[in-house]
Amino acid sequence: MGKPGWPELLIIVLLVVLLFGWKRLPDAARSLGRSARVFKSEVDEMKRDNKSAAASETVPGETVNRTSEPDAPATGERPRTDTTPQG
Repeated sequence: MGKPGWPELLIIVLLVVLLFGWKRLPDAARSLGRSARVFKSEVDEMKRDNKSAAASETVPGETVNRTSEPDAPATGERPRTDTTPQG
């Protein structure tokens, strides 16, 4: 299926005019433009929120402990793995 040619586009335009009417087309186009603008601004805001939330998760210079061990300390330090006695 290729690109629609001018006869197909003409049929689509005529159907839209018959469906909405000649006088209501500018209002419908304006409403569609507003909806697209609101949708785009909401998507941009969600992207900014995700970036700012990801940036505020850590403090610069702080290491984050991402181990799945349940007894790992929450301070970002790694658990000791050596078995030599401390004393």
